[in-house]
Amino acid sequence: MLDHVIIRKTLRVPRSEAPAGDGAAVARQLDAVLAGVGFTATRELLDHVSGLEPGAAMDLAVRAIGAVRGLVGDHVEHNAYFLDFPNGVPDTVEFWVSCLRELVGRPVDVLPGVVNLLDLPTYGRYRHTFAELLAAHDELVASAEDRVTVLHLGDTLAEETSALYLRLAGSPTPLGEGDLDLLAELARTCLDGAQPKAVPVRENRAVVNAARMAGGREPVAVDTVTDVLRLACRLSGGDVSLATPTRFRSFRRRERRVLLGALDRVVDGGEAKLGDVARHAGPWKRLGEGLHPHEYPRFPHAAEVFAVARGERTARSLAGRAEEAFYAGDVGRAAEILAVAPGMLLRSLDRLLRRSTEPSEVDSVLAAVESVIGSVSGRVLCSVREHLANRTTPDLARVFATRGRRAWVADDNRDPLPPEVVARAAALIDGELTTRLPTYAHLVVDPAMLDVALPLSGKASEDGFAVLPRGSRSRIDPEAGEVLRFFTYWRETARRTDFDLSALLLDEDFGYVGHVAWTNLAHDGAVHSGDITESADGATEFIDIPLSTIDAHCLVPQVNVYSGEGFDDVAESTFGWMTRGPAQAGAPFDPRTVRARSTLRGPGRVALPIAFTRDPDGSWSATWLHLHLPGDPAFNQVEGNHLNTTLLAKAILARRYLTTTHLLDLLRAKGVPTTTWTPTLHLDVPVTYLGLHPPDDLPEGSTTLTPDQLIPD
Repeated sequence: MLDHVIIRKTLRVPRSEAPAGDGAAVARQLDAVLAGVGFTATRELLDHVSGLEPGAAMDLAVRAIGAVRGLVGDHVEHNAYFLDFPNGVPDTVEFWVSCLRELVGRPVDVLPGVVNLLDLPTYGRYRHTFAELLAAHDELVASAEDRVTVLHLGDTLAEETSALYLRLAGSPTPLGEGDLDLLAELARTCLDGAQPKAVPVRENRAVVNAARMAGGREPVAVDTVTDVLRLACRLSGGDVSLATPTRFRSFRRRERRVLLGALDRVVDGGEAKLGDVARHAGPWKRLGEGLHPHEYPRFPHAAEVFAVARGERTARSLAGRAEEAFYAGDVGRAAEILAVAPGMLLRSLDRLLRRSTEPSEVDSVLAAVESVIGSVSGRVLCSVREHLANRTTPDLARVFATRGRRAWVADDNRDPLPPEVVARAAALIDGELTTRLPTYAHLVVDPAMLDVALPLSGKASEDGFAVLPRGSRSRIDPEAGEVLRFFTYWRETARRTDFDLSALLLDEDFGYVGHVAWTNLAHDGAVHSGDITESADGATEFIDIPLSTIDAHCLVPQVNVYSGEGFDDVAESTFGWMTRGPAQAGAPFDPRTVRARSTLRGPGRVALPIAFTRDPDGSWSATWLHLHLPGDPAFNQVEGNHLNTTLLAKAILARRYLTTTHLLDLLRAKGVPTTTWTPTLHLDVPVTYLGLHPPDDLPEGSTTLTPDQLIPD
């Protein structure tokens, strides 16, 4: 339901238009239940519920509670294999021996000298109910440092739906898979409502145009042949990023006419547009077989696209012409050619500067950049600015991540760029960003945003609660509790599936210290909750880490697919972390202590969601990774991939990311007054608040920005 989605995405409860009445009792119940899951309602929201007819008030409360419980993972039961976890976890070998002792008189697959643990009748399956687990644990002792997230009253469902649609469609960055599907649903719902002034990201644009075509509307802002290819892929249920092949469906005559007409108009605007066809010749040839361009002689330019794809006509691409200049050693000419496509020029800036052996060549390249920089998207400018910040010295390793977050590592064999050249290029970009950044009357900044990496792509993150982009750092408040608890939950779709939660422990030089996993249930005070090997009704595994005593500098949790369905195939798959004090007790899972919870989706068989590092002052910070390793088809274990995991973590943690602090510094240089938000800050006039979740007491008329909205167009 859209209202659930809106609450989860915005923490705003759509205003009910039901009749007035006395819903005060429901409001009190709502307030109490929300407190039990780590949320609190604003006074405005409680007043709204109080003024509704009781039945309508209860409907609204149930929707709000269901949405926030699902957001933090409280919509399912989180049982633990060992009833008393984190106490009473046995030694690993002793536990396995006890399972073997229970074999007497029971059939099991036993080979000479080999026992399959998964066949042991008491291994890997819950031996108690969730109710019995709760009965074995005392209630959680509430702490003032437990998480409290504010839930706000929104506008009507129609208004909130429209606002979310406009925000996603107008996003300056590509959306993740989940948000792309949500955008498609919202575009269909809002077809007759307000439309975005622009959809800057072409993948997002294809999704919006597919919804428009399904509703009988014409596509908009189609200005390259690849836009048409993306649109055809989306209409066929395929990948708009073009990273994976799409099997095109049979198009209706109207759809063929619209697609061919769009192609014809693009190519009629300039034959140079045909230069992009060869990059995707295969998909174009398959698409031509379904569009039947020969049946539409009124679109002659569209037919040229398929002639190029089949090799019947040659169309030189911009990249090909630039490569000829590179091959001839004419860097200035290469920059001049690429300047026709400003985004491509900026993306090629590192290579151009590396090939510039004379000061005059550097001058030519930077002059070309300066002449077109005003036409480059803000996201590309920020991406290149981040890239330059890491180019004066060789990287420890080059980390490559696909759109599906699958990662691999290579040596950095590039020559570093001279610091003075980097400084000149960075100054050009910073100057353009400063010009584009809006002027705010008063900007109030949540300090938790300062180390958030700018979300330059939704593909570098996951859906969830308090999830930040790859490279973002969050300080773990030492007052929140000295026990860090990871958890993973999964539920299989059709066949028995075994995920395994593990934690790799590394020293200051990223050397191996130890690990905690199903094969090693305890290490230096860290404790595993026990191995669950099937998940028809859902399964959860936990790991407790005592931060104050653990002999490690870096903790890298990982989730391994040991057997069965992968992350993209299971019905549900999530990772999260909690903090609590040892005296708080409570069941292994309590929503009030959940600090973040992320979905796990991707093509790999090993997930690396986050890493935790010890800061110089002894406190700890979390850095989001959002990476997947390919792994093996089955039997993945932390022992088998710790070298790759270590190298990835080391490279990610050493990289300098472009954070919101950089844009805030540019705003301050521009004269924008900024204030750091604290719970005691008193504000009398409306402000612009930069943060993931606004506080309860912002003055009326205030607006909220999230880091993605800070990126200039």
